[in-house]
Amino acid sequence: MAPHYIYVIKSEKDGRLYKGLSEDPERRLLSHNTGKVNSTKGFKPWSYPSFEEARAREVFLKSGKGRDFLRSLNL
Repeated sequence: MAPHYIYVIKSEKDGRLYKGLSEDPERRLLSHNTGKVNSTKGFKPWSYPSFEEARAREVFLKSGKGRDFLRSLNL
């Protein structure tokens, strides 16, 4: 079974966030940006958060509160 990834992308049009799951997040982002996903086609272009935003989230998830948050998800 191929690994699955949880991803968050941000609309460059209005800043809304879309959360999803995919075996291939790069291909899925292309689907969002080419209008193939009905729920996101009106808010393109989409992008992954910046490196700084991703790094801040990583730091949070490695902190005590972040670990508590991940445990609460029952992963």
